[in-house]
Amino acid sequence: IISGAITISVVFFSTLAGYAFAKLRFPFRDTLFLGYIATIAMPWQVYMVPQFLLMRELDLNNTHTALIILQAFSAFGVFLLRQFMLTLPVSLEEAAVIDGATPWGIYWNIILPLTRPALATLTVFTFLGAWNDFMWPLIITDSPELAVLSVALSYMQQLSHTDWPLLMAGAVMALGPVLAVYIAAQRTFVEGIALTGIKG
Repeated sequence: IISGAITISVVFFSTLAGYAFAKLRFPFRDTLFLGYIATIAMPWQVYMVPQFLLMRELDLNNTHTALIILQAFSAFGVFLLRQFMLTLPVSLEEAAVIDGATPWGIYWNIILPLTRPALATLTVFTFLGAWNDFMWPLIITDSPELAVLSVALSYMQQLSHTDWPLLMAGAVMALGPVLAVYIAAQRTFVEGIALTGIKG
């Protein structure tokens, strides 16, 4: 549930922001984009404590909301989709404008269907990152009932004894959703590779 919510949020907000930065004209667009993308260079450990304090002030510690809300936006996702959308022909948008399409109509009916390969890539990367995330769930939740799978697997390792068969079984089960997401997106990956070859 948490990985799915994070993935849906990241893909949704990244497509909106990527479209705005790639196709719309507004003041300080490029400056805002560079400032947002610059956050990729900042290590997570720098703002880990401020995030924890913010969640504590909002009384969201030890909740699944805290796991989702801080990962619902991705500078990498915005960068990936913006760069992909810049490669789409401007003539398609011009033809849509002549037909009376609004910016929202262009985004929904033209841009989104054409960005399926980039959306599939972002979906897999985001889901994989959220599924394997360990440190933030470990910090923000202290209840075993709220532990995500990566944290729950660490509970199986004890100082005196580790139940290796149970731990390995859990690790194998953890691969299932990731493989399912990849298999579901595989066809779009192939289409994206073929499209890239045609463009080249």
